[in-house]
Amino acid sequence: MTASSAPDVAAAPALLPEAELRAIREDFPILTRQVRGATPLIYLDSGATTQRPAPVLRAMHEFATGRNAAVHRGAHALAEEATEDYEQARAGIAGYYGTAPEEIVFTSGTTAAINLLASSISGASQGGGGQAARRFALLPGDRIVVTQAEHHSNLVPWQELAARTGAELAWLRVGPDGRLRLDDLDTVITPRTRILAFTHASNVTGAVSDVATIVAAARRVGALTVLDAAQTAGHLPVNLSALGVDFAAFSAHKTLGPHGVGALYGRLELLEALPPGFFGGSMVEIVTMTEATFQPPPTRFEAGTQPVTEAIGWAAALAYLAEIGPDRVAAHEAALTQALLRAIAGLEGVRLLGPTDLTDRLGCVAVAFDGVHPHDAGQYLDSLGFAVRVGHHCAQPVHRALGVHTSTRATFGVYNTLAEVEAYGAALGTVRAYFGEGR
Repeated sequence: MTASSAPDVAAAPALLPEAELRAIREDFPILTRQVRGATPLIYLDSGATTQRPAPVLRAMHEFATGRNAAVHRGAHALAEEATEDYEQARAGIAGYYGTAPEEIVFTSGTTAAINLLASSISGASQGGGGQAARRFALLPGDRIVVTQAEHHSNLVPWQELAARTGAELAWLRVGPDGRLRLDDLDTVITPRTRILAFTHASNVTGAVSDVATIVAAARRVGALTVLDAAQTAGHLPVNLSALGVDFAAFSAHKTLGPHGVGALYGRLELLEALPPGFFGGSMVEIVTMTEATFQPPPTRFEAGTQPVTEAIGWAAALAYLAEIGPDRVAAHEAALTQALLRAIAGLEGVRLLGPTDLTDRLGCVAVAFDGVHPHDAGQYLDSLGFAVRVGHHCAQPVHRALGVHTSTRATFGVYNTLAEVEAYGAALGTVRAYFGEGR
């Protein structure tokens, strides 16, 4: 699990064996649902939220009914057991992503993780954290670099940080295929660049970023790298240590886990120097009426009540993915993606947003219809049982760069079948005719 981009499945993507896939689907009771009357559900919205398998639901239920208590607080039996479970969950999650438990800070999700980091850097820029934190301080004239491909959660916090500190915001552009234009690197990343925040994979185009090249460019000028791994953390093999990024953010609910928990990854030496971004109980050492000292990481960044049950569910979700094999998950989803790309290629008036082949591409396929608004297309597809995402997907700049305002997006999970994807491809071919277009 050391890949810096999508695994090499473009030549021969492999679906999971039929019997294994059938057994996997049996772990997801929601997939047997019918919607809009008696229409079988075909769930193609895993880029927004994945479904949860029975082992995840069971792990959360067992904790909630047998060991539920506040962690890192009481000395009674339940508190000790809950604390052990919580920290074991952290260790399991860290192991899945190739890093140390001390480098995983629990948050409520990717958005909270990025905001926590931006808030901590803002504090350092105002003198917080003492001498050790000066390495993070931003000054007027410093530069923060993002990309046009970002989800708003990895754009707006950096816009706000730039406004608060006087730093300049710059960005890498995307090309017509939705990939980052890395020929801009040497002009956009200047010696005053202090932060480079970028997506591991676009939640619109599915394009997987060339992490190694981007990290190398940042290192040449001493900039910190921040990776938004929300779209890849449950779909590609991701080893954070091998990727070489300084920080990363990702969420459980996109990795077969529950809502309400995610993580900020940070290299330990950086977390040790970074001041906390939020304050309250649990994260302090000594508090007087005038000052406080703080726990070492990751505890110093986990103020307040921790998402204990959710963290335990997340660890169970990653154990489930590990049992299947991250490479096999990626290959299965690549085969589904290939089938849909082929179907779209033959459709008149249906424009694919993103790469046309599997090279460094995720199972995230967005299209725009000539003459049909995505919301109308989405309602029609929903009437056929297809659960897909419509709108700008919290990524307006990349849509604008590609010349559209919104799109209709299908995203895959390990539980999807080739038959589902082929049915969806066929349904896309009927959208324009249904609305009286293309006749």
